Amino acid sequence: MTPRCLVLNAGSSSLKFGLYEEDGTCQLRGVIGDLPSAPVFRARAAGVDWPQQALPGETGHESAVAWLLDRLHERGIRFDAVGHRVVHGGMRYAEPARVDAAVLAELEALASLAPLHQGHNLAGIREIAARHPDLPQIACFDTAFHRGNADLVQRYALPDALHRAGIRRYGFHGLSYQHLAAVLPTLDARAAAGRTIALHLGHGASLCALRGGASVASSMGFSALDGVPMATRCGQIDPGVILHLLRGGMDADAVEDLLYQRSGLLGVSGFSGDMRVLLASADAAARTAVDLFVLRIVREVGALAAMLGGLDALVFTGGIGEHAAPVRAAIVDTLGWLGARLDADANARHATRIAARDSAIGAYIVPADEEGVIAQAALRLACGRAL
Repeated sequence: MTPRCLVLNAGSSSLKFGLYEEDGTCQLRGVIGDLPSAPVFRARAAGVDWPQQALPGETGHESAVAWLLDRLHERGIRFDAVGHRVVHGGMRYAEPARVDAAVLAELEALASLAPLHQGHNLAGIREIAARHPDLPQIACFDTAFHRGNADLVQRYALPDALHRAGIRRYGFHGLSYQHLAAVLPTLDARAAAGRTIALHLGHGASLCALRGGASVASSMGFSALDGVPMATRCGQIDPGVILHLLRGGMDADAVEDLLYQRSGLLGVSGFSGDMRVLLASADAAARTAVDLFVLRIVREVGALAAMLGGLDALVFTGGIGEHAAPVRAAIVDTLGWLGARLDADANARHATRIAARDSAIGAYIVPADEEGVIAQAALRLACGRAL
């Protein structure tokens, strides 16, 4: 029978899933959102929506995986492997890996580097291993795409012993960038072979400089806190601020909660980290949050363009990147000094190409498909098949 792969992509408050055939067809796609307080299951298969279902309140990611497996079993859905998004692979994992007890232990040791995600990523692995110990499980890492960055790019100006111990810039959202790099040659051969800045803008946000489709540098560093502001994460911050907060009486847990959960768009606006809510609001603080988001992105584009020695294209992906036309417009318009020109109509329609005809650089929208990248790797490693 044709091999099938179940893909699990656990976020900070959601569990996205997909069921992929050997030829790359996605037979089922869905999400259990609003974990853990008010989880709701939504799914679509063969163009038909499954009945929406509410799960019991306070359902964590491990329980959500168990609930999903039960629903799939009830419908007679089988799969031959499970692929997982794992945010942090540390220094060792530059490629997808089949998970066993030793690998799982190594990944658990990295949890403090991605506290919003790593534990949730691994919860699904543990639940499936408990139920189906012989089922192949493949971990695909958000950091892996950037492991080829030059050693100098990965360094902080810290003692070399700390660098060798793993205190370095890792970069994240690699699965999203890997998909984008694979699609780009079909859109713009010059940019694919040349210099591109990819913008993964969503609840988490980062930028990646690509040369010939390979990562050169990322806005994110040691953890997923670094870089541009995000929904609830602060982005780049002077480490002196953290020292100041610690010396002022906050403990490490309180600082972590502040930087990961109460900053970013939420912190600046004072009421929401959702870009849709902020764009619809007339509140001055909402405008400030959006403007700061754009400003920091534009500054990062400038830095990455300098590293690339020029720029051939910008490519937007992620929830904000794909759907927030005003944010894309503000970014591209501010980059007019690079020769960027926006086609306002194409941008409003969320077209694939959004650059004007006279733009010196390309501008594109590529829908994210981390799950497809994971499925390809999982079937290759678990079943010896390639999508």
